[in-house]
Amino acid sequence: QVQLVESGGGLVQAGGSLRLSCAASEGTFATYNMGWFRQAPGKEREFVGAHRWTSTNTLYTDSVKGRFTISRDYAKNTVYLQMNSLKPEDTAIYYCAADSKASRRLGLSKSSFDYDYWGQGTQVTVSS
Repeated sequence: QVQLVESGGGLVQAGGSLRLSCAASEGTFATYNMGWFRQAPGKEREFVGAHRWTSTNTLYTDSVKGRFTISRDYAKNTVYLQMNSLKPEDTAIYYCAADSKASRRLGLSKSSFDYDYWGQGTQVTVSS
């Protein structure tokens, strides 16, 4: 059972930056695709981006392309979400998630149903 712990959320002004971290409890993290999702009040959870375990391949939702970047430190079992040029509409609880079936999947999934393990979430609030 992989445990994921997010950190790095907070309050930031529009145009600012935050870096979220997601630490995994075990080394099998290295064979998982890692995803980031977010959920704003009154809205469904939505895909933000994902990172493939075998390479530097990443996938982002259109609204964050060019502003958000996912990276991974395998030595630290940690994945990061660097968020720049933040907008008020980025306000949400951000979750990291692990896809343990990544080795049997082509590419990256945008569906939350394909991710087996989830962190507890971290709040990001962007003020205008």
